[in-house]
Amino acid sequence: MAQLLRVQNFNVSSDGIGAGEDQTLERPFGHVEPERLFAWAGATASWPMRTDPGGSRGLDDYFTRDFARNIGAEIMGRNKFGPQRGPWHDHDWQGWWGDEPPFHTPVFVLTHHRRPSFTLSDTTFHFVDGDPATVLEQAREAAQGKDVRLGGGVTTIREFLDADLVDTLHVAVSPTQLGSGLRLWESPDELLDRFHLDVVPSPSGVTHHLFWRK
Repeated sequence: MAQLLRVQNFNVSSDGIGAGEDQTLERPFGHVEPERLFAWAGATASWPMRTDPGGSRGLDDYFTRDFARNIGAEIMGRNKFGPQRGPWHDHDWQGWWGDEPPFHTPVFVLTHHRRPSFTLSDTTFHFVDGDPATVLEQAREAAQGKDVRLGGGVTTIREFLDADLVDTLHVAVSPTQLGSGLRLWESPDELLDRFHLDVVPSPSGVTHHLFWRK
């Protein structure tokens, strides 16, 4: 069975923006308040950071539970890993997620400035400088037969789309406009030359866009 490259639970605004500008340590999503994009997932019963009982079931909860299914590795851009630019001046920085990252697989971080791999809990971060096809080959080998998740951010997803390497995408479109920031698309119709698309509205107000390769 083929190993797929999957984009899952990627969040954008109704005007296609997935992250803000001016990222800092305190503001991983720049000027954008992440709750405006992610509130649907945080309200579900299966949200992994949930500390109280309850939460919604149904469609949103299904996508939250499905996030890790058959994933053997993740690829992410450097700015999803952290706010630093240029050479690594601080090797003490080990990502936004603390001692228990939510990935539970090898993670390949795209960067032009390599640094040694390290492991936190059951997640090993590798820092790789290569074109999308080369990095995907490394991730597929590490995934040991399972699929690879393309975790973002926007720039990374666009690079892999441009290289025609993405097999499926799930994009959750929140009913909010952000006006400026990093834009995944002007319209999801841009992808219809290569992908089939189902659009499924949720009672939460989010609209789930499901793409799969033609």
